[in-house]
Amino acid sequence: MPCILKHMQRKANISNLVNYKGVSKDLKLIAEKVLNKERITFDEGVTLYQKGDLGLLGGLANFVREQKNYNKVFFNRNFHVEPTNLCVFTCKFCSYSRLIKQKDEGWVYSEDEIIDIIKSYEGQPVTEVHIVGGVLPQLNLEFFISLLKKIKSIRPDLHVKGYTAVELEYMFRKAKVSYSEGLRILKESGLDSMPGGGAEIFDEDIRNVICKDKCTTDQWLQIHEEAHKLGIPSNATMLYGHIENYEHRIDHMERLRSMQDRTGGFNTFIPLKFRNQNNEMSHIAEVSMIEDLKNYAISRIYMDNFNHIKAYWPMIGKTTAQLSLDFGVDDIDGTIDDSTKIYSMAGAEDQNPAMSTEELVEMIKQVNRTPIERDTLYNTIKDYSLEAVNVN
Repeated sequence: MPCILKHMQRKANISNLVNYKGVSKDLKLIAEKVLNKERITFDEGVTLYQKGDLGLLGGLANFVREQKNYNKVFFNRNFHVEPTNLCVFTCKFCSYSRLIKQKDEGWVYSEDEIIDIIKSYEGQPVTEVHIVGGVLPQLNLEFFISLLKKIKSIRPDLHVKGYTAVELEYMFRKAKVSYSEGLRILKESGLDSMPGGGAEIFDEDIRNVICKDKCTTDQWLQIHEEAHKLGIPSNATMLYGHIENYEHRIDHMERLRSMQDRTGGFNTFIPLKFRNQNNEMSHIAEVSMIEDLKNYAISRIYMDNFNHIKAYWPMIGKTTAQLSLDFGVDDIDGTIDDSTKIYSMAGAEDQNPAMSTEELVEMIKQVNRTPIERDTLYNTIKDYSLEAVNVN
């Protein structure tokens, strides 16, 4: 009963915002659709970007997130492994990768070195390893088949989330296998799910400017759809705050929303903020925190068939991450031991991207949300509202 009363009060408060004299008629109609759990259209999504007041957007987004996930904020215990930061592709926004000719500025881990990293977490309660990196010919399908099998032989309980569609497209093309066959082989070798990286912005004209030589929009979407058909769940991302406009953002979300209608295979949607340090787009100013929160809110409102919206706390900083929890976000990723500094290289707010479970729990509780430790597929491991904060 308290939860029902709380949601009724929340809806009443939003109604007050909707009926405020400064709210235009078209925004009122959109807000009423959201409150009635009706899907908004492409044009209505663009209108929210163009006219939506941050207070109204936050209220609507929070209404949607609490309808789906109540007061919960999810996180997991994970660590990242980047096999290499050398790459055959040249994305103008990328601060992380180096060309092969710049190999003195990069690294390439051998299989044994990656396995040593995995073994270093022995005895620790991590539940996920996230494996993504640059694209190199020698890190081919055979390499990752062997790696996956060895990881599972060491830690069969460890969920392996691996390889962006960019990595997979190159890997499968070189191996001369179809997307379906390549994914089937990787799944049988130990791949459990896929991250959402490489999506950037789906608009082909924008993509041709910022990441011309890597996998196309259609290839990214095809690979994820094939993965879903094989029972491999994945995430989805969107790079925002560079040369795109609001129509491009809604177009991106619309393509993902349509696929989710067909497959239901996406776990979460992750808006990724463009950072302008150490890349070919450093002349473009980064968007403000207000724009970040606005983007999270509209993502939550528009992506009505996605159960979760995630904010990567290392990229936006702990303060913005906390604020985002009132603008539609219900997941802040995990503990993240980023030993290779992929985030700091991109100019992230937090230059030491690792937090203990206790720190994450406290950060969430500070904004009166309920911390929920999850596994990769959002099964609850521990509800921290049910016990004292003693999580070490």
